[in-house]
Amino acid sequence: MAVVREVDPEARRAVEFDRPISDALLDEIGHVPLPPYIRREPAVPDDPEDRQRYQTVYAREPLAVAAPTAGLHFTGDVLDAIAGRGVEIADLTLAVGAGTFKPVVAEEIESHHLDPEDVFIPQSTADSIRRAREEGRRIVSVGTTVTRSLEAWVRHPESRARFSTDLFITPGFEFRAVGALLTNFHLPRSTLLMLVCAFAGRENVVAAYQEAIRERYLFYSYGDAMLVS
Repeated sequence: MAVVREVDPEARRAVEFDRPISDALLDEIGHVPLPPYIRREPAVPDDPEDRQRYQTVYAREPLAVAAPTAGLHFTGDVLDAIAGRGVEIADLTLAVGAGTFKPVVAEEIESHHLDPEDVFIPQSTADSIRRAREEGRRIVSVGTTVTRSLEAWVRHPESRARFSTDLFITPGFEFRAVGALLTNFHLPRSTLLMLVCAFAGRENVVAAYQEAIRERYLFYSYGDAMLVS
């Protein structure tokens, strides 16, 4: 049993359970936290396929409550093919939160605040990023959350391996780390779409989305992706 102990102004609830909660118990009784726009008829509360599909092939830690959706496009074979072309692959750990689904309801974007998310950048990845920047090689970010994490880290790399960031990237932002972005097609009025517009320019993004709508691309979690460079 769980008791709601607190409800914050954004309707998020802090609950207290009547017993210790372990990863094994969560795996047994929990459901895959699919985003609200994925609707099925008839409704399936916990389709076994979602436990495999709504997960990246390189996930390791049980931290995130939402998948970094750009990573869903990769398979082991695709990653092997990329490495076979001489592309250096570096990893980091993201505790993606439910705030990634939070729509922007404020009239002015300055009034919107992102929920902080935890990030871990291992030393090997930090070294890889530094080498790439020193050698003028392009850093390709897989997803908007990775982009925010790298841009937050690169501003204070000497003291940050594990950190929390609520960096809100909007048009006019100066990108210092990321040189290309692989990302899904995002929903309107989302902070993710604002980040893509900041990276690629609003006119370019609008043109790409018009093409996606015309060609009936699928948007977001199980949808199509684009490489912006």
